[in-house]
Amino acid sequence: MTEIIASADHEARRLSRREFIKRVIASGAVASSASFVMSGCAPGARRAAVAGSVERLITLNVNGQDRRVDVLPQETLATTLRYKLGLTGTKLSCDRAECGACTVMIDDVTHYSCSTLTHTVRARKVVTVEGLRGPNGELHPVQQAFVDELGPQCGFCTPGQVVAAVALLKKNPKPTREQARHAMAGNLCRCAAYDNYLNAIMRAAGNTAEIHHGA
Repeated sequence: MTEIIASADHEARRLSRREFIKRVIASGAVASSASFVMSGCAPGARRAAVAGSVERLITLNVNGQDRRVDVLPQETLATTLRYKLGLTGTKLSCDRAECGACTVMIDDVTHYSCSTLTHTVRARKVVTVEGLRGPNGELHPVQQAFVDELGPQCGFCTPGQVVAAVALLKKNPKPTREQARHAMAGNLCRCAAYDNYLNAIMRAAGNTAEIHHGA
């Protein structure tokens, strides 16, 4: 009986310690966040800048909207878009600037967002695949052309392909098929649907003579 009581007492102390630790962690997190909020909201409150430090709470212009977001110093734009702003159309695949699945436009020029630091785009305009839709949610002409020409296969690379194609047509509204091939070379398709994508670009450009459908 004594052993049973001792065991129960030991278990109660163990659970008590666990609860104590959990509460300390929770209270610390609350205190930390409250301190951050109050320090930023207090009238005239300004934290002294540390030499070499980077401001974390920044404003990004994404798809025509200014978005405030907390960004780590070495955070990539792909991470910010997907996990901070919820814009999951930008895909992460190779994560080393080789496949193009994460392609976005920055000031109308394509960039691999997986290798672009978010802090470098604060004064620029970022457009993701979500920003291409019309005011009523209608598809962009390039997106519609991709559908018409059965461009997407598995679809994973499609957002990057669409953004790259839109950037191409902004710069060159009437590209030849070979010019389009060259411009899209940085976007890989593991399903090898390259001809479909090129056909779609030719359709969006109104160059139907260069739409090739194999036998």
